[in-house]
Amino acid sequence: MHPDTFEVIGGKRLKGDLVPQGAKNEALQIISAVLLSAEEITISNIPNILDVNMLIGLVEGLGVKVQQLADDTYTFEASDIDLEYLNSPEFNAKAKRIRGSVMLIGPLLARFGKAYLPKPGGDKIGRRRLDTHFLGFEKLGAEFKYDEGRGLFYVEADKLKGGHILMDEISVTGTANVVMGAVLAEGTTTIYNAACEPYVQQLCKMLVRMGANIEGIGSNLLTIKGVDRLGGTEHRLLPDMIEIGSFIGLAAMTQSEITIKDCQIPELGNIPSIFQKMGVQMEFRGDDIYVPAQDEMEIHTFIDGSILTIYDAPWPGFTPDLMSIILVMATQAKGSVLIHQKMFESRLFFVDKLIDMGAQIILCDPHRATVIGLNRKFQLRGIEMTSPDIRAGVALLMAALSANGKSTIHNIHQIDRGYQNIDGRLNAIGASITRV
Repeated sequence: MHPDTFEVIGGKRLKGDLVPQGAKNEALQIISAVLLSAEEITISNIPNILDVNMLIGLVEGLGVKVQQLADDTYTFEASDIDLEYLNSPEFNAKAKRIRGSVMLIGPLLARFGKAYLPKPGGDKIGRRRLDTHFLGFEKLGAEFKYDEGRGLFYVEADKLKGGHILMDEISVTGTANVVMGAVLAEGTTTIYNAACEPYVQQLCKMLVRMGANIEGIGSNLLTIKGVDRLGGTEHRLLPDMIEIGSFIGLAAMTQSEITIKDCQIPELGNIPSIFQKMGVQMEFRGDDIYVPAQDEMEIHTFIDGSILTIYDAPWPGFTPDLMSIILVMATQAKGSVLIHQKMFESRLFFVDKLIDMGAQIILCDPHRATVIGLNRKFQLRGIEMTSPDIRAGVALLMAALSANGKSTIHNIHQIDRGYQNIDGRLNAIGASITRV
């Protein structure tokens, strides 16, 4: 296990290039999808992070032949699957540790007619219900049982049948799971209120290359005509838009000149424009985002002069995973902003650490915080803190890098779950982060 603490000396200006890793959330869907075909599938730009490596281990346990061709490239061939492994204590223990394992259900159900899954773990950011997934599978004709004693979900279906599904919430993993079930179902499935994040679009495009029939990609209404079998393909993951946003925030927060390489800018939705509203200057140079060192960032107001509100919403709205980054940045900006975290409860509870560091924040309730920017008149001060979840962890790391003095961040395996070698990559451009 990694040493679980970062020591950070703040107040250094960084300079150089950062290359974002492949998208974690997309990787979890795409790796689950290899179970839909008996043919070889090659996936590149896979991030070397805990959650992804655990899922690769899980599909290997199921009998998928996995070969690593390069640091970020693997081939998968699911020609000989051992469904008995699903019953093993080993599978049970591993699948519990990552939430992404829920996306194995759709492919297993579609191709083999049954799946079991222990209740998954993962982040502490409030309840993340799995109802959406199971309601979707029931509409496709699957039968669902929950074994309370063993904490196991059972889903079975002789043959999935297409149907009309109105998703009860706009869930990215729920949509991905139901799509993977529907591509091999009998007949036509329509999914309305589907999530349309780039991750889901990427999954759909890959499935189409494998021979699936999906219309409406990128919209919230997907129409899927079931096919008998799917073939192999090659797929490259998008760069992680959360990491790109985190790096933009980091540059602005530490007054650093940073170029973020190969960003696939058209896939970033409104992420760049929200950072611009926060007063961050940036230039698009081809597919790179250049953030100059800037003395101050002035938060825009609405046209009538009222305080800017930034809230998260399902795509193409602003992603909830960058709300903590915006909040940390706002502490050193000029002006005020209301941060309204609508989609998850308990995600703002890390602000007490920022207040301890000297930030001016009013936590209105579990969903809203008002930040009064200090415009760098008072630098944050280094403190000792603990990271509650992946995204807050990186936001706290940003705060520590901009603070005066030494900060200690515990529980950093939460950061390692989502960010590959973040300390090495930031140290390479001038940060001072030590694993203790």
